[in-house]
Amino acid sequence: MGTIYQYSFSNKVRDLGMTLSDIIAQAPGFIRIFGSGPDARQQKHEWLEDQISPRSLTAVSIDTLTITGSTADVAKLKAGSLFTIKDDTALFRVASIDSTTTFTIVLAAANGSATTAPSAADVLNIVGTPMSGGSNNGDGESGLKESSVEYNYTQIFRKEVIMTRSALGIDIYGNENAINVQTANQLQLVARDMNRQALFGVRVNPASGVKGEAQGLYGYADELVVDGGSLQFDNYMINDAGQLILAEGGVPSIIVCAPGQARVLSAINVDKVQVIQADTMRGEYVSNVANDITGGRQVIIADYDMPDTEAFLVDPSGFKTSYLTNGHMRDEDTTTKGFDGIQRTILGELTFEMKNANQRCCRIHSLMASATAIAAIKAAS
Repeated sequence: MGTIYQYSFSNKVRDLGMTLSDIIAQAPGFIRIFGSGPDARQQKHEWLEDQISPRSLTAVSIDTLTITGSTADVAKLKAGSLFTIKDDTALFRVASIDSTTTFTIVLAAANGSATTAPSAADVLNIVGTPMSGGSNNGDGESGLKESSVEYNYTQIFRKEVIMTRSALGIDIYGNENAINVQTANQLQLVARDMNRQALFGVRVNPASGVKGEAQGLYGYADELVVDGGSLQFDNYMINDAGQLILAEGGVPSIIVCAPGQARVLSAINVDKVQVIQADTMRGEYVSNVANDITGGRQVIIADYDMPDTEAFLVDPSGFKTSYLTNGHMRDEDTTTKGFDGIQRTILGELTFEMKNANQRCCRIHSLMASATAIAAIKAAS
């Protein structure tokens, strides 16, 4: 009996960060796209939003050829900057910057359009600012944008690994190897919990008697939206969402959806699959689709936790996991005196960074149920 408690992990604390990272990397879930962020120095973890900005501005009002816009929008322009009106071919040039909120324009080229000036509320797409030879510092577009601060709260994740003396005594369990197996099983549960929290969580400030909770994607990304209209999930919806993200300065490359909707996308894109001589396997599963706007590939992540009638198009570059400085995922021996077996506790405290989520993420909602869509695709084929 005395040797039961002398296993080699007794009184040892193990860092499980790499093991958890490996499990997450192999799991089909939204949490896979998160990189490793800086440690959180307090339970309220703050970060500066990235300085990404859309290459467009909105005309608030216009008086003859003098346009009024927001300070942030007018700061994107210089004298000589060129722009077009969204969905119009006419090209305009900024003649002068008159104040922090006004600028005067001239028509540079009609390009077959009858439009002679923008209207209030028009979206103006910046073409660029031509430079002369020998330009000096300060002549170019600075792209300066004041970064806002966003935050999240840390959340504690805890699991218990318990092996009885009887289980440890059975050879098939492999004694200490069984502890590793059970630890891996519990880490898979941690990964699942992290995934669901990263999707649906809400911010709760940890305080006396209050458990801290981390906010997820639905809490941060609530501005860019595409209504599926109860129609079949297709590339048109994805491209509509991609266009919204690109207009905000993001670069979408991940589609997060339920497994059924991943099957729908696979089925409608299967005729685009090409087989080359070097292929050693033939199948009809499509794991990525082409972005018709940028030509880049968008990877499909089939997440079992996503609602069947929802999807997100995401630029993953702003997503990080941040551990509290002393809260990295670890396990340690917590076997109490007299317990007939071994007990270890997995413990970690972390939060999620989702930088510029309202510029990098677009929600696609009200999709046709995947079972209905698949049945319609089968009937059509």
